[in-house]
Amino acid sequence: MEAGPLNFVLADLGVSSMQIDNPDRGFSLKIEGPLDLRLNPKSGKPASELIKTLDQYELEEIFIANADEPYADLIAEAIVTSLKKGRRIETTAQLKDIIKETLEFLPKNDRVEKTKKACQRCFQALRIEVNDEFGVLDKFLEKLPEALAPGGKVAILSFHSGEDRRVKKAFQAFYRQGIYSSVAPEPIRPSAQEIFSNPRARSTKFRWAIKA
Repeated sequence: MEAGPLNFVLADLGVSSMQIDNPDRGFSLKIEGPLDLRLNPKSGKPASELIKTLDQYELEEIFIANADEPYADLIAEAIVTSLKKGRRIETTAQLKDIIKETLEFLPKNDRVEKTKKACQRCFQALRIEVNDEFGVLDKFLEKLPEALAPGGKVAILSFHSGEDRRVKKAFQAFYRQGIYSSVAPEPIRPSAQEIFSNPRARSTKFRWAIKA
C-alpha cells in the first residue's frame, strides 16, 4: 500500500448503486442484462464465461464460500448439467430461470421468497468470485496498518457476512499483536430510520480500529 502515514481511513466495501441499477452490467435481477458482474468491464472474465470453466463441485464451493447458499449443490448441478446439454446461460434472466426451475420442489407457500433469496445469493457469490473481492479485501486489511500513522483510525463498512468476518478477524489479529490499541467489540448496525431512508443499508456492518 503506497500511502501514508494517514490519520484516518474510511473504506466502503459496497457496490455502487449506479452499477447495480445499470442492466448492462448484469448486477440486477429485476431487468434482464448480460451475465457479466465485473466491476471493471475491461478486466477479467464475465460470469457467463467463468461458469463454463467450472465443474459442479467448484461451482458449489463458490456458492457456499461466498454466499452460504443452502441449495448450492442442487443449483450448481443444474447449471453444469444445463451447460452440458447446450443450454445458453449468458443473461441474468437465463440464470435466474435455472435457479427457479431447480427450486420448484419447495413448498408453494414460501417458494417465491426462498427462490428470490437464492437468486440474490448466487448472483452475489458469482460477483465476488469474478472480481476476487475477498482476495482484494484480504490484501487491503493486511497492508492497512502500514498506511496508518500512530493513533490513526480506520472505519470499514461491509455489506456481506464474508466481508465482515474478514474485517473482524484481521482487526482482532492485529489487536492481539499490539498493532491496534483498540477495535470495535461488536459491529454497529444501521438504525430503523436509516434502513427506512435507504433500504440498501439494511445489511451494513460498521467496524473500527485504532493503531497503537
